Amino acid sequence: MSRFDRYILSQLLTLFGFFALVLVAVYWVNRAVSLFDRLIGDGQSALVFLELTALTLPNVMRLVLPVAAFAAAAYVTNRLTTESELVVMQATGFSAFRLARPVLVYGLIVAGMMAVLMHVLVPASRTALNQRQADIAQDMTARFLQEGVFQFPADGVGFYIRKIDETGELRDIFLSDGRDAGSRVTYTARSALLMRTDSGPRLLLFDGMAQRLTLADRRLSVTRFADFSYDIGALLAPGTLSRRDEASLPTRLLLSPTPEVLTETGRPRAVLLYEGHNRLAQPFLATVAGLIGFATLLLGAFSRFGLWRQLLGATLLLVLLQFTANAAENLGIRDERLWPLAWAAPLLGAAVVVVLLALAQRPRGPRWWRAGRAVAPEAAA
Repeated sequence: MSRFDRYILSQLLTLFGFFALVLVAVYWVNRAVSLFDRLIGDGQSALVFLELTALTLPNVMRLVLPVAAFAAAAYVTNRLTTESELVVMQATGFSAFRLARPVLVYGLIVAGMMAVLMHVLVPASRTALNQRQADIAQDMTARFLQEGVFQFPADGVGFYIRKIDETGELRDIFLSDGRDAGSRVTYTARSALLMRTDSGPRLLLFDGMAQRLTLADRRLSVTRFADFSYDIGALLAPGTLSRRDEASLPTRLLLSPTPEVLTETGRPRAVLLYEGHNRLAQPFLATVAGLIGFATLLLGAFSRFGLWRQLLGATLLLVLLQFTANAAENLGIRDERLWPLAWAAPLLGAAVVVVLLALAQRPRGPRWWRAGRAVAPEAAA
């Protein structure tokens, strides 16, 4: 790389690190506040809070890196334009495409970071997060088992244990379930055991009776049982013990989902295919975002009023790309043959960058884009 390329690249990477750090901190704090309230309210320690927030960081970084790439490129381009450094380089014969070369290298570096996040860190962190939340849910279930105290783990549910033996066996159980608006069920049992299964914690009741009261006709039905399994985990932490989702699957399984994977996730094949190709395409959105921030501001030059028109235009172009990505996703997840739409936003952004760089080399163009444009090099000579 030439000295000019290294100079531009170093500034871009420095500002990118700053903006990425600020945006990740802001977004992470916003997410951490709600998580902190929920965990502390459930009696979890600060170490559990730090562990869970650390597992959410890869996904937060995935969201903010394209924005940081754009912000850094726009800031550096604006500063180079204000200090007339870009004007000097253009006067020496550098074309707009030549000036964009270090920005392209910078965008590819950010895309590499995004690829590591999308294919490695985010799936691994989501898997670990789901497992940790399941463990916490089962721990919370165990803490609700207190002897001699009426407890209400969910709306309409009352629970009482007379005694808990040293072996962990529960004695004299009373459980009232009134979640169904049309009936109320009361379970009583001489003993019970708390069991952990793959689907979550369950309460195994022995030698008991279930009384169901139908509220409409006030009819009471009684059923005696020798043993009965009750899903207590669904009361305390619904949704935390759910099946694996597509975000936690490796990319290779998303690109060629097997029937077992489809059954495990409960998602259609089109959703998994689109998610897999989106992981391949999304890193290049960061590259396109940086190039748009550079190419759009290159259309303007020094002005006492700044480059606010170009900044506004670049922001609107990013919004357009995001709308394109959202619309492509809505269509792509409906039909498995439409997975190429995952590349619609990056390809559209690349086309926009080429057009902007071509316009930046022409002395003519929309007047409002070129407001305050510097004197052409030939005139200055």
